[in-house]
Amino acid sequence: MRKLFYATAFIVALLIAGPLAASPVNINQATAQQLADNLTGVGLKKAQAIIQYREKIGGFQTQNQLLNVKGIGAAILEKNQDNILLE
Repeated sequence: MRKLFYATAFIVALLIAGPLAASPVNINQATAQQLADNLTGVGLKKAQAIIQYREKIGGFQTQNQLLNVKGIGAAILEKNQDNILLE
């Protein structure tokens, strides 16, 4: 009975968490909080670095330019490829 309770709780948690999954974000317009909320492996510190670099270069032309931001590596870029919008 106890295992059934935990299994049910786990399934309910997954169903609730599903809608909370990251959604696509425009890296040329998003705030630091939006970047942190929607990009896996990106917290507020990295999000602020993304914005600083964005302002420095006048906006991102490609996703690969994120690799020039300190703390953003190939693994983070790959995990977020489908959620990164440029327009």
